[in-house]
Amino acid sequence: MITLSELAIYPIKSTSQIRLQKARISPFGLEMDRRWMLIDAQGYMLTQRKHPRMCLIQGALESINLDNANLSIFAPDMTPLTVPVKAPESLLKATVWGDTCNAHDCGPKAAEWFSRFLQTPTRLVYFPDNEKRQVDLGYAQQGDITAFSDGFPYLLISQGSLDDLNGRLKTPVEMQRFRPNLVVTGTEAFAEDNWKKIRIGDITFRLVKPCSRCSIPSINPQTAEKTAEVVTTLAGYRMRENKIFFGQNVIAEGSGQLSVGMAVEVLD
Repeated sequence: MITLSELAIYPIKSTSQIRLQKARISPFGLEMDRRWMLIDAQGYMLTQRKHPRMCLIQGALESINLDNANLSIFAPDMTPLTVPVKAPESLLKATVWGDTCNAHDCGPKAAEWFSRFLQTPTRLVYFPDNEKRQVDLGYAQQGDITAFSDGFPYLLISQGSLDDLNGRLKTPVEMQRFRPNLVVTGTEAFAEDNWKKIRIGDITFRLVKPCSRCSIPSINPQTAEKTAEVVTTLAGYRMRENKIFFGQNVIAEGSGQLSVGMAVEVLD
């Protein structure tokens, strides 16, 4: 039996994950997933690719009622920061890869906090409820949207795939290095490569594109240190067309709630 074994969100793009037992489907992905992002002076995204210390930034949502929720943010040697979910300031432009979106500036206090921790000028922005960022129509349908994710609202990986990788590594790694939203158990390694459509609870998901990997899985999420072994090993057996693939990009159809332990049904 295939089951949903992990749920995770990353409220601020490229920072640490929050593991959940339950999560609601929103128009952009799992609720509050990558609704915030750090940008430079030109409005371009900051990620662990250039700023590996971002993995040390942790967040906690203090309420499930988003109308009065706060995002609490923590980092080593920093006083905790609290950002209201529903109190953004002025509107500006923010760019994720080639997509430029409207975004709300979260204010000077947040900007100073993140700039000090990362030792580079940055501002925290929030993806507005009424903004529409269309997913690549080469893989998606008109109306499939996402917030500040790299390109797709969900990433799914099977535990079997990670177990296969760890069997090839000298030092096993944790799933969070690969930043999935959905982890499933009860499959062979890389079974997800052959899935096109699955159902979890009442929600149908389309698996639309293999996920090509960058250097982020090389970063230890506990220390921000980089090691080459993970990416080098994956390149030995998961590379094609000069790209390393691990996990599947996914789009949800409909709305509802997911819970860890739900059965996963492969439809196609």
